[in-house]
Amino acid sequence: MTRLAINQHAPEGYKAIAQLDGYVRRNLDHELLDLVKLRASQINGCAFCIDLHATDLERQGVPTRKIYAVNAWKETNFFTATERAALALTEQITRITGGVDDDTWQVAAAVFPERELSDLVLAIGTINLWNRIGISTHLAPPALEG
Repeated sequence: MTRLAINQHAPEGYKAIAQLDGYVRRNLDHELLDLVKLRASQINGCAFCIDLHATDLERQGVPTRKIYAVNAWKETNFFTATERAALALTEQITRITGGVDDDTWQVAAAVFPERELSDLVLAIGTINLWNRIGISTHLAPPALEG
């Protein structure tokens, strides 16, 4: 059961996060964005967000095998160089304790123009905030049908 409906008790703050999320959705490729959101959510263990972004990827027509492989993206050939750079950056920003190493940053900077790289960093930060809200409030995915 959800502990707290933040959107009801702090609607202005919740709306600000949603607006930032909307900004990155308007400015980044949707499949890339959902791959990044799925990977960060897997690392953080946010069941609600894992379900949401895996489902969003399915709706976009992403092959199921690719969605299943996000957790092991380094071990497959399912991901483009751009997606690999974004996923590597996602992992390092999400596990920020060691920072983002120069090699990972340079690969991302070579693949993404500065504006898109900026938007990607904002997107990774935003999904990490959503994950923390979902986990701390026990937000759960909808029940399976059937």
